[in-house]
Amino acid sequence: MRNVLVTGGSRGLGLGIARTLRSAGYRVIAVARVEGDQLAAAISEAGAGSPGALCFRACDLADVSAIPALVKALRAEFGAIYGLVNNAGIGTSGLLSTMRDADIERLVRLNTLSPLIVTRCVVRSMMTEGAGRIVNISSIVSFTGYSGLSVYAATKSSLVGFTRSLAREVGSLGITVNAVAPGFITTGMTDGLEPRQRDQIVRRSALRRLAQVNDVANAVEFFFSDKAANITGTTLTVDAGSTA
Repeated sequence: MRNVLVTGGSRGLGLGIARTLRSAGYRVIAVARVEGDQLAAAISEAGAGSPGALCFRACDLADVSAIPALVKALRAEFGAIYGLVNNAGIGTSGLLSTMRDADIERLVRLNTLSPLIVTRCVVRSMMTEGAGRIVNISSIVSFTGYSGLSVYAATKSSLVGFTRSLAREVGSLGITVNAVAPGFITTGMTDGLEPRQRDQIVRRSALRRLAQVNDVANAVEFFFSDKAANITGTTLTVDAGSTA
């Protein structure tokens, strides 16, 4: 059974991705600070007879110094890591002119620096095996812009450039690197939107609705499948036509 690491896999989009990949037959290792009730329930559901497996390992990915030891421990416990989904992130909003340095640093550390370090550690396992799949979760905000999300957009834009360049670095070794850019989807990160903002986003979408967690999770699964074997260095937008 191939091992896949999903960061931020305890709830919301990360948990949706973990569930989908588990159903596709992978052993999914969800990493987050705490397990939480939602992930615990999903692990209980993924019992005997299910096509894959789901487990949890705790790590605060904002502490980048702890990442190498985490990946080393996972390789020792589970073996080679075939896939990585860099999903962990925070969506702290605020105008740049009034944002505190600490908030900016926290966003950059978790949304940009952490995925770089996790990928560096994991890709070494993939290079040894001569195969692997990496999917970075970006955002449509990285290329559309959104007032009050300039720092968040900067971190998500960095993942797109990272995806393209890393794809060239490791492509000859049988590793693909792609990104998924979700639009505003129905998760806890959009619960803070005012009804007026939410309605405006829906009206601007070609399909007149928000994309769902499963839509993004299915896109990630596609990149892991044999059907995407010759797709690398690209970003797939999943936004119900918001940017059409």
